[in-house]
Amino acid sequence: MSAWGVSALALVALAVVVGLALYARRLWREVRRREAFRRDEIARANRNCIDSLAAISQAMLERQVDLVEGALRCKVLLDIVDHQLVTQERFKVIAEVQAQAAHLRTHAARSELTPRQRHREDLARVAIAEQYETRLDDAARALQALCADWPDKWAAITQAA
Repeated sequence: MSAWGVSALALVALAVVVGLALYARRLWREVRRREAFRRDEIARANRNCIDSLAAISQAMLERQVDLVEGALRCKVLLDIVDHQLVTQERFKVIAEVQAQAAHLRTHAARSELTPRQRHREDLARVAIAEQYETRLDDAARALQALCADWPDKWAAITQAA
């Protein structure tokens, strides 16, 4: 092979390597952009959940919402934010209430009940609420504290990541 042929092949190889390097750099930037977007979306979703938890727990304390209904809604939101939160002593009652009320129907299934069945389920909800009232109030106050402290905790979590 002539010197010209070797030089041409070397230039082609160099162009391919440079092209691949530029493409790899572009892909790496896209990965970083997507990771930042994902972190922002998680932070926004958690912020929305925390805002909802604050509103529901306040409504529970002011008896604007049924305690059992509030606990069920809080359980779902806590699972979204961090499913291990309900294992903490201060929030265990929420999981207990959820377990106690698991057989009770909600939403469309509740509307399909006869008035008598709905009344029985209402009585069951009242009994659960009375049984756990004090502990649910304590959990609601703990949720208020968690929600108030959340911006600082989230900042610490995101800086560590």
